[in-house]
Amino acid sequence: MVDNATAADTDIELKRLDESVNVLLDTISQLKDENVQLRSQQEFLQVERSRLMEKTETARTRVEAIINRLKAMENNG
Repeated sequence: MVDNATAADTDIELKRLDESVNVLLDTISQLKDENVQLRSQQEFLQVERSRLMEKTETARTRVEAIINRLKAMENNG
């Protein structure tokens, strides 16, 4: 009788372990998918950041040029 109880306990433990392993495998799969998505998003955001930095620099240069023209007009006027 003791052997049957021990075998049943072992079987229950193995089933729990199997379930835990399956949960971990699912979690790993989800994390891999999320990692791929995050890397893609990061790449997009880096490109977008570069584009915005270029636009900002262009705007800054244009504003400086306008200010310089206004100062020149002020000095000549």
